[in-house]
Amino acid sequence: MRDFERMAEIYRSAGGQPEVFKDSEVAHLVIAENRVLGAHLVPGLELEAQETPEGVRVHLVVVEGAKIEKPVHLCFGVLPEEGLQRIEMKAEIKDGAAVSVTAHCVFPNAVKVKHFMDAVMILGNGAAYEYRETHFHGEYGGVEVIPKAKIVLGESSRFRSLFNLPKGRAGVLDMDYDAEIGAGSVLELSARINGYGNDRIKIREAGLLKGDGSRGLLETKIALKDEAHAEVLNELTALGAKSRGHVDCTEIVRDKAFARAVPVVDVRHPDARVTHEAAIGGVNRNQLETLMARGLSEEDATDMIVQGLLQG
Repeated sequence: MRDFERMAEIYRSAGGQPEVFKDSEVAHLVIAENRVLGAHLVPGLELEAQETPEGVRVHLVVVEGAKIEKPVHLCFGVLPEEGLQRIEMKAEIKDGAAVSVTAHCVFPNAVKVKHFMDAVMILGNGAAYEYRETHFHGEYGGVEVIPKAKIVLGESSRFRSLFNLPKGRAGVLDMDYDAEIGAGSVLELSARINGYGNDRIKIREAGLLKGDGSRGLLETKIALKDEAHAEVLNELTALGAKSRGHVDCTEIVRDKAFARAVPVVDVRHPDARVTHEAAIGGVNRNQLETLMARGLSEEDATDMIVQGLLQG
C-alpha cells in the first residue's frame, strides 16, 4: 500500500490525476518495477498482467464492438535510484472497438535506471486507439528509456499516439516504432521532448502506407540546450493508391546542443503522395523580440517559446 501511495503521488507530480484509481468507472493498471500494485477493469476490456523477474507482461484486449467510455489509465515506474523495468505489452483492439489510454512513466529519482518497453499494437477493422504517454525522468539524467513498438492497422481504423516528455531530464531515450497502415486507415505518431544537460535522444519512426487511401503523419518536436544531442529519422513509404502522408520535424537548439533530422519519403504508386518538412535552428528571433517588448526577459521569453513548441 505504501508503494501504491508513492506511485500515486509521483503520478500526480507528472501531471496525472490519482483520483482515477478510486473511480469504479475507470480502468487502470499500476506497475512499479516488476510488481503489479493495482488493477481494475471495466466491461468490454480484458487485461492480463503477469509479473516476471525483470518486469511485467501485459495483454490488453478491447472486445469486438466495445466502446470504452473513459480513458484507461496506466502508470509504470521505478521509484528507487537504481533499477530495471521491462514491460512487454500486447494491445488488441478488435473490429469496431474504441479505447483511449493515458499512460504515465515515472522515474523521479533515477540515477541508474533502465526501462524497456516492447509493444505490439494490433487494430482490427474500424477500430480506434488513442495512446497518450507522458514521461517524467527526474533531474539527474540517470535513466535509459528504450521503447519499441510494432503497430498494425486493419482497414478503416485509426491510431493516434502522443509521446510527451515536457520537463525533467530525458537521459538516454531511444525510440523505435514501426507501423503498417491498412486501406482507409489513419496513423498519427507525435513526439514532444525536452532535453538538456548531456541528454541523448534518438527517434526512429517508420510508417508503411500499405492500403489504398491510407494516411500517415509523423511529427516530432524537440527542444535542446546545454550539450544535449538529438537524432531523428522519420520514414513514410507509400504503396497504396491515393495514400497520403506527411513527415514534420522541428527542433530548437541552444547553447552547445545539436540536432540531426532525416526525413525519408518513399512513394511507389503514381497516385500516392508524401510530403516532408524539417526545421532545425535557434529560437525564432521575431517571436523572441515580440515577447521581450512585452516585458519578458530574454530567458523567460525563450522558455515560453520552447514550451509553446512542446505543447503545440
